[in-house]
Amino acid sequence: MQRAAAAPAVPDIVRMAGIRFRWPGSRPFSLTIESFALAARQRVLLVGPSGTGKSTFLSLLCGIVAPQTGQLQVLGTDLTRLSNAARDHFRAEHFGIIFQMFNLLPYGSILDNVMLPLSFARQRAARAARSGPPEVEAKRLLTSLGLDAEELADHSTADLSVGQQQRVAAARALIGGPELIVADEPTSALDRDRQLAFLDLLFAEADAAAASVIMVSHEEQLGPRFDRVLRLDEIARAERSSAA
Repeated sequence: MQRAAAAPAVPDIVRMAGIRFRWPGSRPFSLTIESFALAARQRVLLVGPSGTGKSTFLSLLCGIVAPQTGQLQVLGTDLTRLSNAARDHFRAEHFGIIFQMFNLLPYGSILDNVMLPLSFARQRAARAARSGPPEVEAKRLLTSLGLDAEELADHSTADLSVGQQQRVAAARALIGGPELIVADEPTSALDRDRQLAFLDLLFAEADAAAASVIMVSHEEQLGPRFDRVLRLDEIARAERSSAA
């Protein structure tokens, strides 16, 4: 009997190896990551209590900070070999980031906030304009995430509820189809039902863009919605040095 052909392996879009990073200061915090990989289109929930290095891990992953040693490959590019400016440009093109506090511009309209990444990423802007003006794609994302784009587009983000701000932040991360969506505790201010509804909307858009998602949270009960659940201490070792 002929065997069925094996399914092709899903490529990793992130690979970390031998990472060592240390924050400066009188009581420095360091993080060591021996090995970590993220496959294309995969959803990963990274959990752990506060103060264990989750935000440091995300800063390394996104190239916001560079490790002292080790290799970090994203989409085949070793970020440790790039200059600060080159890492910033790479991040703008290929990462969609949902910050814990959303980091929306209070003086800009909702539409301005969603389209902001396109000002720094030419390829991403071109992808957002494939079906028409980028404003159309921004409004489509807002609508798909449960907001009335036509009514709210010109409003200030200061006029929005926390849940609405969260969805604007998600639309901003998703516009232009970045390959990697990174979210830092984006559901911490929401109740259980709203958390799950938000994740369903986020995943639907990420799937449509063939994007991977890595989300950091202390809420392990969200795990069933993800392909993998990892504890930070399974892939990283955090150390705090005492003052000299």
